[in-house]
Amino acid sequence: MRLQSVFLLCAAALPSFVFPFPNVPFKTSKRWIIDSTGANFTYIGVNWPGAADVMIPEGLQYASIASIVSKIKSLKMNSVRLTFAIEMIDDIKDNGGDVTIQKAFTKALGSRRVVHTFVFDAVAAELAKQQIYVHLDNHMSKGAWCCSTSDGNSWFGDTYFNADKWKRGLQFMADHTKAWTSMVSIGLRNEFRKPDKAGAQAYNWQTWYTQVVAAANLVNAANPNILIFLSGLDFDTTLSPIPGAGDLGGGQKFQKSSFKYADKLVLELHNYQNSATSCDSMKSGLYNNGFKAQDASSANQMPVILTEFGYSQTDTSFSGVYASCLRKIIPEWHAGWTIWALSGSYYIRSGTQDYEETWGLLNHQWSDWRSANAINGLRQMIDASLK
Repeated sequence: MRLQSVFLLCAAALPSFVFPFPNVPFKTSKRWIIDSTGANFTYIGVNWPGAADVMIPEGLQYASIASIVSKIKSLKMNSVRLTFAIEMIDDIKDNGGDVTIQKAFTKALGSRRVVHTFVFDAVAAELAKQQIYVHLDNHMSKGAWCCSTSDGNSWFGDTYFNADKWKRGLQFMADHTKAWTSMVSIGLRNEFRKPDKAGAQAYNWQTWYTQVVAAANLVNAANPNILIFLSGLDFDTTLSPIPGAGDLGGGQKFQKSSFKYADKLVLELHNYQNSATSCDSMKSGLYNNGFKAQDASSANQMPVILTEFGYSQTDTSFSGVYASCLRKIIPEWHAGWTIWALSGSYYIRSGTQDYEETWGLLNHQWSDWRSANAINGLRQMIDASLK
């Protein structure tokens, strides 16, 4: 598909007006997320990657935004975790402002590396039109495939992880997305991890607290209406000291009650225990690593969302211990979730153009589901979560 066609598809996705939802903004109440009518809301959604080399939501070389969103809607999902890179804002702030879509594709498939927020606006507009909520996620600093301890994006002070630019980028996006009708939340950072590089800031909970709280303050000031998701350490597999207000080091503790916007804070975890052989073991691990925050006995009772989990769509993984266990326990806990990932292919990933994503719910051409059996398994989780 020619780049000019991609531009037209994006432009066509912008409606002359967007149907507003009557039940935003969201807030939290103890372990629950509550909409403006007072009803509980459970995130049931999918990750739509937009933080890789091109820094544009994936799939638009194959399908229109409207057709992609329609597929999400057909599963009865109510939310999308839309990922972005801080480099997108750096280009706007430091490199002469926002630029054309054609240059964005040239970035990954040719020479310069630039992106245009117009496409994100178009995706958000179509999601709102089809009554799907947007959870924006800062996935990386430098636009690239995520994640490793050597990719330069792992921790504050790593090669590409400039803490000040990170905060500036979050503040910019919190402000920019106030125009998105169905924008309800933002994740401050995806998968903090210990960097291989020497010279980064100390990898510990004290550094996490200092940086994350400063960023959350800026985001809340820029847009007080949106929820703020806090991710943990070790690729966001643990939030262990947070539920019980444990010592973060030096006597520092996370106390939800100390935040003026305490009713906007949510915890998020990831889980990829694809080789699991015991659901009981998985359940215990997830609980102790963060989901205990949902219990009334926790010092910091908060909602916990499983914002990433996933498995191959090309085999029988959907019926294995890992997928079956999550399909059971996450709805039982009344916890929200967003599966990784929607994308059947990437513009470019790790140097390979038109990369095949076998974990993608959609096929390579974004025209249909990759596996009817896997999707049927996922529908069971959706139906259980909707009850």
